[in-house]
Amino acid sequence: MRLKSLAVVSAIILLGVGAIPSANAGYVFTDLGTLGGANSSAWDVNVHGQTVGYSFTASNARRATLWNGGIITELSTLGDGTNDAAVAINNSGQIVGRVGTANNTIRATLWNGSTITVLDPSGDFYSNAVAINSTGQIVGYREASNAPRRAILWDGGAMTSLGILGDGAYGAATDINDAGQIVGHSSTANNIRHATFWDGNTITDLGTLHGGGTDSVAFAINNAEQIVGYSTNIGSYNLSATLWHGGIITALDTLGGADSIAYDINNTGQIVGWIANNSNSARHASLWDGGIATDLNSLLDASAISAGWELIEAHGINDNGWIVGDAANRFTGQTHGFLLSNSITAIAHVPEPATYTMLLSGLGLLGFTRRSRKNLSA
Repeated sequence: MRLKSLAVVSAIILLGVGAIPSANAGYVFTDLGTLGGANSSAWDVNVHGQTVGYSFTASNARRATLWNGGIITELSTLGDGTNDAAVAINNSGQIVGRVGTANNTIRATLWNGSTITVLDPSGDFYSNAVAINSTGQIVGYREASNAPRRAILWDGGAMTSLGILGDGAYGAATDINDAGQIVGHSSTANNIRHATFWDGNTITDLGTLHGGGTDSVAFAINNAEQIVGYSTNIGSYNLSATLWHGGIITALDTLGGADSIAYDINNTGQIVGWIANNSNSARHASLWDGGIATDLNSLLDASAISAGWELIEAHGINDNGWIVGDAANRFTGQTHGFLLSNSITAIAHVPEPATYTMLLSGLGLLGFTRRSRKNLSA
């Protein structure tokens, strides 16, 4: 689950020059553009349409990026680092991700308006923050040359290393729901990754498809404890988009494709990710809704297709059903972040957190807002 819960706000029509309406399902395709470089990537979207990810600049630096009401903003960085990325944004506009340093390390980071906070300032560790829930709890991972990767929870300024499975050596957390339940992966005694569920002090191995797969990873959890990610299957190394819920492991429909991954699930149970076809292993951004898989390219308007766009991965979906991910352009060879909104009505440029709080207080709506989180785990 990334960003959940509807806030009471006023909407106006504003999608920017990259917006192309689709006649198929009411979707509007928006090329989010870049900070002057060739490529960008979109990883999360909140209920206001604010989208985060990264973009390359004209000097080929990778910068954490916010797209908000048609405006693209480079987020604050540290010194001369060139390897930044924003991974998740909640409904209050707080953003988590990582910043690169001049000596080639990365630091888990929180952006709150114009304030940047390094969550793990230790010079000995690499760290990355990948999810934030409605209470501001943040999860991710940290590692060092002499210490294996471990799943981490940041809560109220305190940093806690989460446990791992049995005699496993490493782990990473990738999402947290509003109840504080965490998912990710942990290695087993055989040094194999298994999807993992942390609930308080209890650690659960979510297992693999039919109990015979060799590898699984959980990427997202919603408030109904539905968990998505991927698993390998018996006798196969192919990746299969997977749903874990109530002790049942389900392989999602692959539309006949070879590999698939589910990256995110919203509170209505809609799932997004990608499916690779059998003919050339090309990835297609995909939506699973009510057990039915859809290639999102089938929802694109002819004008988006004629402009050269193909949706290759879907990374995040909010509770409005808006989807973000990456699209490749066959004419330019570039990859840009995209937004698919399911209505021509979009939220206007949203104020920064401090201003937004003042606005909601004045309207008497502060009690109706909540905050929440998605997945750049490497």
